[in-house]
Amino acid sequence: MPSKLDQLRTMTVVVSDTGDIETVRRLKPQDCTTNPTLLLKAAEMSAYSSLVDEALDWGTKQGGTSDAVVAATCDRLALNFGAELSKIVPGRVSTEVNADLSFDTEATLAKARSFIKAYEERGVGRERILIKIASTWEGIRAAEVLQKEGIDCNLTLLFSLAQAAAAADAGAFLISPFVGRILDWHVKAGEGPFTPETDPGVVSVRQIYAYYKKHGISTVVMGASFRNTGEIEALAGCDRLTIGPSLLDQLAADEGTLERKLDPANTEGAPERLHLDEKAFRFALNEDPMATEKLSEGIRQFVRDLNSLRALVAKRIEGAKAA
Repeated sequence: MPSKLDQLRTMTVVVSDTGDIETVRRLKPQDCTTNPTLLLKAAEMSAYSSLVDEALDWGTKQGGTSDAVVAATCDRLALNFGAELSKIVPGRVSTEVNADLSFDTEATLAKARSFIKAYEERGVGRERILIKIASTWEGIRAAEVLQKEGIDCNLTLLFSLAQAAAAADAGAFLISPFVGRILDWHVKAGEGPFTPETDPGVVSVRQIYAYYKKHGISTVVMGASFRNTGEIEALAGCDRLTIGPSLLDQLAADEGTLERKLDPANTEGAPERLHLDEKAFRFALNEDPMATEKLSEGIRQFVRDLNSLRALVAKRIEGAKAA
């Protein structure tokens, strides 16, 4: 009997949510996605010292530990991991724009273009990369411009239909609705208990998926941020699912039957088409306390981890200069 992971791969593109290169090599996902949290963990692992050391050596040669040098070194580290991952997965690698640029469209555009240029200089074409951007109004506007330039985007930290509708209108290649973080908010609010079928994160992704399919929207739906395999199984059939290594291992060890839950032909209950200008988008987000809080919290968390990565890099560069 094939494992549930193998069964899932027949109906959904499986993406690995990790910066751990050896784990990606072992689990053989189609695509791979990283973020500052995952890069911070990977950068502290001895197995990747060569990738880290290359970036640190480059940063040391830039002559100091100024904020600009440290930030550029962190970018180089992300590119080192991304380029290495692109040699392993046959599909796409997502590289995240700094979360502290989430409310700056022009800075997001500049960062995204610099990433694509740097990847192309390393021989990695833009067709292999997704630029990962927070689903703020400013981030969505940046994605709209980048898509027209042939740079595909992954709109992340997405918690609501309003964000999904705006992303679709911007022509985003892919969205990453966060299943587990939606569940976390509702549990913290004292709701539940939930089953996989009533899990509010699962319900949200199913609604977005049906909305896209009903209205012929080509933007890819990639469920993310899972707390358990039940959430993953409840979204079997989704366009893509990005899953952490421990849950991938659990699915690989389970030989039970996996039922397809999402089908593009079934759009029952899908909302009518939404077209949101800036005022309507901001109001809709404001009316959804879960989405508002989780978007803000997610940006803060990524900024904290990015600052931790910068502090680690600055310390290592300073140590190398003193040696």
